[in-house]
Amino acid sequence: MGAAVFFGCTFVAFGPALALFLFTVARDPLRVIILVAGSFFWLVSVLLSSLVWFISVHLSNRDDAALQYGLLIFGAAVSVLLQEAFRFAYYKLLKKAKEGLAMISEDGRFPISIQQMAYVSGLSFGIISGVFSVINILADSIGPGIVGIHGDSPHYFITSAFLTMAIVFLHTFWGVIFFDACEKRRLWPLGLIVGSHLVTSGLTFLNPWYEGSLVPIYGITLSMGVWAFVTAGGSLRNIQKCLACCKRQDSDQVMVYSTLQVPTEE
Repeated sequence: MGAAVFFGCTFVAFGPALALFLFTVARDPLRVIILVAGSFFWLVSVLLSSLVWFISVHLSNRDDAALQYGLLIFGAAVSVLLQEAFRFAYYKLLKKAKEGLAMISEDGRFPISIQQMAYVSGLSFGIISGVFSVINILADSIGPGIVGIHGDSPHYFITSAFLTMAIVFLHTFWGVIFFDACEKRRLWPLGLIVGSHLVTSGLTFLNPWYEGSLVPIYGITLSMGVWAFVTAGGSLRNIQKCLACCKRQDSDQVMVYSTLQVPTEE
């Protein structure tokens, strides 16, 4: 049972991210480099926020439970702010790299657009964030022990997996919107990204009341996904064209198959 829970929750949490990586990143070495570098930036931001929280805890009264809980919320807020600060730093680094490599290239062009870099960097933040948030939970899911035997929620593992999947998607969407806002020098999208990130992080403190945390987080994920889709140039008309092309390809395949059939003898 433990192995089934482990593999089930792992594929729920990272199945979509793995598919995105295999189909959109893995075939391009430059995108893989951007993905790895983005993960490093996220790790540095978490290291600094952990250091801030560690120092604040040791300088405070450890016997005061309310104070320690407040410091935990403070650490989460600092972590969000540092993550977004390092996202901006990574944007500036990629911008400089794009300009430098374009100058030495033969045709004067960079082989990857800023929109593609935004997507890959957001995916890198999401994957590494998901790994660090759920890796210990997945390790405990193997056993021994049974979740809920002492009256706790038996849905702890599966809800953590769905929460991790939402975080991966959110970071990907935030990356697309964030880079576009930086390119167009718009401050209000940056503020909304930081605000939604803080709200998402704060909602996790409602656990184990999963209805109060998971449902709003997926609402934020859906809204950010639509925003990122529009920001990347998507529209309802594009979706209709895509569906029309898929139907046309299916009909063409049927026609080709029918022309290849050997006529039956009378």
